[in-house]
Amino acid sequence: MLPCPISGCPRRFKSQKGRTYHVRSIHENTNIISPGVVRSHSSRPPTSDVHESTNHETAANEPSEANTPPPAPCTTPPLSPQSIPHHGQKIYHPFLNGRPCDADGNFLPDQTPPLPRTQTIANDWSPYEDDIQFRTADLLYQRVAMSAGNIDYLMELWALSMLKHNDTGPFKDFEHMYAAIDSSRLGDAPWKCFTTGYSGEITENSPSWKRAEYEVWYRDPDTVIKNMLDNPDFDGQFDYTPYVSVGKDGQRRWNDFMSGNYAWKHCDDIYASDESTEGAMYCPIILGSDKTTVSVATGHVEYHPLYLSIGNPHNTIRRAHRNAVVPIGFLAIPKSERRHDNDNDFRKFKRQLYHTSIAAILRPLQPGMTTPVIRRCPDGHYRRVIYDLAAYIADYPEQVLVAGIVQNWCPKCTAMADNLDGPGGRRTRGLTEELLNTWDGTKLWEEYGIDDDVVPFTYDFPRADIHEMLSPDILHQLIKGTFKDHLVTWVSQYLFLEHGEAQANEILDDIDRRIAATPSFPGLRRFPHGRRFKQWTGDDSKALMKVYIPAIQGHVPPAMVQCISAFLDICYLVRRADLDEKSLNAFDLALNKFHQYRQIFFDCGVRPKGFNLPRQHSLVHYRYHIQQFGAPGGLCSSITESRHITAVKRPWRRSNHYEALGQMLLTIQRLDKLNATRADFVERGMLPPTYAPPPQPVVLVDEGHPNEGDEDVGDVEPIDDVHVTGHVVLARTPIRTYPKDLTSLATHLGEPALPDLTRRFLFDQINHGSLTSNDVPLNLCPNITTKISVFHSAVATFYAPSDESGIRGMRRERIRATPSWYGKGARYDCAFVVDDQNKPGMRGMSVVRVKLLFSFKHRGDTYPCALVEWFKLRGSAPDAVTGMWRVVPEMKHGERVVSVLHLDTFLRGAHLLPVFGDDFLPHNFHFFYSLDAFEAYYVNKFADHHIHEIIF
Repeated sequence: MLPCPISGCPRRFKSQKGRTYHVRSIHENTNIISPGVVRSHSSRPPTSDVHESTNHETAANEPSEANTPPPAPCTTPPLSPQSIPHHGQKIYHPFLNGRPCDADGNFLPDQTPPLPRTQTIANDWSPYEDDIQFRTADLLYQRVAMSAGNIDYLMELWALSMLKHNDTGPFKDFEHMYAAIDSSRLGDAPWKCFTTGYSGEITENSPSWKRAEYEVWYRDPDTVIKNMLDNPDFDGQFDYTPYVSVGKDGQRRWNDFMSGNYAWKHCDDIYASDESTEGAMYCPIILGSDKTTVSVATGHVEYHPLYLSIGNPHNTIRRAHRNAVVPIGFLAIPKSERRHDNDNDFRKFKRQLYHTSIAAILRPLQPGMTTPVIRRCPDGHYRRVIYDLAAYIADYPEQVLVAGIVQNWCPKCTAMADNLDGPGGRRTRGLTEELLNTWDGTKLWEEYGIDDDVVPFTYDFPRADIHEMLSPDILHQLIKGTFKDHLVTWVSQYLFLEHGEAQANEILDDIDRRIAATPSFPGLRRFPHGRRFKQWTGDDSKALMKVYIPAIQGHVPPAMVQCISAFLDICYLVRRADLDEKSLNAFDLALNKFHQYRQIFFDCGVRPKGFNLPRQHSLVHYRYHIQQFGAPGGLCSSITESRHITAVKRPWRRSNHYEALGQMLLTIQRLDKLNATRADFVERGMLPPTYAPPPQPVVLVDEGHPNEGDEDVGDVEPIDDVHVTGHVVLARTPIRTYPKDLTSLATHLGEPALPDLTRRFLFDQINHGSLTSNDVPLNLCPNITTKISVFHSAVATFYAPSDESGIRGMRRERIRATPSWYGKGARYDCAFVVDDQNKPGMRGMSVVRVKLLFSFKHRGDTYPCALVEWFKLRGSAPDAVTGMWRVVPEMKHGERVVSVLHLDTFLRGAHLLPVFGDDFLPHNFHFFYSLDAFEAYYVNKFADHHIHEIIF
């Protein structure tokens, strides 16, 4: 018999499952933890001269300095195992360690508090008259984006309603409101413009692109960074010095940018070249650029924004669009007649214009890259700050342009374009300069993939190497590229090659029906007609990844499924917010499997010429990327693409579309001022803090019907709450239409065992002896005579920084148990229940289906409960083909095993996908019946990134 681990508790148990259930439901929910970190300084930096393997076939298995843990930290006092908290420790850079100073650059004694940011009184709303004025401006201009005409109309109505009080509205008209926003100095970074053009010989017969002048609009990047550093909204989510994170298991960890080797190595270089920089704060500059189209119908209107961020704010801040990614320029897009589209001179001019424009925009930063500048930081302290070009976010076409390489070559290594998986060394600025000085343009183009017409903008700045700066791009390299454009397309091509057009179309239709039959799950994008829609987005590809493998299983060879499963593991691993050496080793294993199993597409004739695909090839560099830059999700092009919406597309829609750029720039500037003003008011305690990204947060759908369309998307949202790994509570409002006593409720629901199960549940809750409810007759279990409250949902809160979450990494989802969903059928969701906290992954959990959520009181205590049906694992390991665990309904004497559980035993929601087998799905099958109609199910580890981390 197993004793309860809680001191003083006499209970003993026949199984670990029973003991775990007792501890979680009776004593405490051990999911709730307090984050902590030990800060220690080391006089020895970790190995920073990292070597990347040049043989891509063996790179994943070769040891390198990047894989070696850092030297043991010299901590004072020494850390005992008990003093290392949940998140381990951080070893900070010993020289560029971000020491606070005064406004003149003189270092302050330790523990000196910062001076107040402003001397204004607490209720000074300048430049606004009061909070109503500011809130109105913020609502109308930012959150609602109301037109000027409608603002005038609203102000007129407001003024009329206030006449009886001899008062007026907050503003006279839209001009009054715009003037108030414009008068703010917080967040001010005015837009400027310079013109440029072709510098060669120009004649009357020269093409129009040579004779044209090109405007480049930009903001002083030093001013933008100054505003960013002075943003109190980042306080607590901001790193002032590079660090090495070591987990409590002694493994090196990578998460935010400053945890990577790049920041540490460049700090070494800065200090080595000038020891007077000791105590300065390293400020890594992150750039990104990408063309975006705002309107095809009105003449293919496109813009080429240049974005700037810094690496100090945590990745959650950057991903949450909290003004940590700012447009600093709009690059010129030269146009000409169609006959010049392939003109070498025109193409050369466009590339050179691109680089010279970026260099000109960034030129104000040059002095601060060698001599520290004094800047105020989010915590209110001044610091001596040194700038450094650190990373560049771009998709592959933009990478080709910014790196000055030839199309189809890799911007990170010298592998030949026709043998990308073959040997190749790392590209570096030094290597490129040496090759340029040695070979002619033809040899450079054909044998090294170098375009000698382009001088990258990084040549104008110290320590900057564009090949080193280029960051991984999960969105275009993996999600849109390898998965959607390659693997999904290849599967269709295989079916046509193998079965012919008619049968292939039948199979594809069945795959679509299987996708449409996916059971509901919070945040899941539904495909009611499968994949048959024309306009694919990144979100569509992400959603398809979650449900694709069971849909094709049985229709394609096992090796094809194994290939895609290995690739999805890669995607989910690199998307994690926190990676350690174990994660990198798992990535290497998945990458090797992917390369092994993708051979099936060559063998079956889909890829007869092999796999020389730059986006797929980029996978071999991801381990090195993670070690250099931290978690790839913090530098993905999805960040800049999302910023396109708020910085380009919405401002364009607010313009009159005639010479719209000037209007767009004014809109961007006003939005920046509103954001900065709001942050100032929050920091001064005049407004409550808000972490919802403008213009509007995602809202959880309550007990009513969700919006038509993606009915499950509203069931999940990012939140900023206390740190928990998993906590489930009932919804706020009970449903009033159910019987209030247990016996009548059981009759109403058709669950005759409910009263007995609930009585036995209560016996286990209140009995503190060694007996359990299974050891006693039912008549010894207490009767329940109090009112029963029934709920149609419960809310699970958990720590999931790899998914869309709040800045603290928290996420919330609903688990539903309702007899009518969308008026078409019942919805009873599944959940993970913790069986054994000492066993890893799925071996320590079970899956249940929630049939009823209810609560009752007994002797003054409230018991939140769930009536559940159990599933049991099939097999002792995940399925060898799909990589997912399989479960079957647990039966006893031909009936489903049912019990009542305390909600504290729940971890979070679970998602099951049917094992379809080889049979075709009926044409009229509806997803409402998916969890009742099949003999076995996959536990979907791809439902979201948090599940992928906990189910293994």
